[in-house]
Amino acid sequence: MTVVVDEVKSPGAVRSEAATLVVRAGAGDHGAWSRLVDHYARLVWAVTRSFRLSDSDAADVSQMVWLRLLEHINRVDPERVGAWLVVTTRRECLRVLAFRKRVLLTYEATAFEEVAGDQPEPDADLLAGERADDVRRALESLPDRWQQLLGMLMADPPAPYAEISATIGIPIGSIGPIRGRCLDKLRLLLAS
Repeated sequence: MTVVVDEVKSPGAVRSEAATLVVRAGAGDHGAWSRLVDHYARLVWAVTRSFRLSDSDAADVSQMVWLRLLEHINRVDPERVGAWLVVTTRRECLRVLAFRKRVLLTYEATAFEEVAGDQPEPDADLLAGERADDVRRALESLPDRWQQLLGMLMADPPAPYAEISATIGIPIGSIGPIRGRCLDKLRLLLAS
């Protein structure tokens, strides 16, 4: 490490080269600032990489650290600039990581509301109404007992089999097979 005699403090004070660069950069020396950045760039980059940030995030953190140093150059202890850079870099890395945790990729239903494929066809209501009329007509063509059975099974909540058996007069064991025959007949009527 190179040692430089400080002309500012007192005639006998000794400073490291980095501390001298900090003092000179604080006074507006652009060359000193460039040499200071070159001197500590690897340190800042190593700290960002220890946080396993992506290259773009590490570059952003590095840039922010140098900006912070520029903002606080006259308040930083020149002898401890290396430690200040490490602490500031760690804090910036933690800030980036905390921000990444807050950003959650979620499905928002509103994001896709105006997508053409999600919109109902203009005649969808008309077609649904026609289909409901077809089902109603097909149901009305079934025997009354079957209509009553399907009505009780389709109620919300569906009637219990014991109640259906007592109301219609069908044995409980016959309700399922009769229901199957009713639905088969409905399918045939709707297909024609």
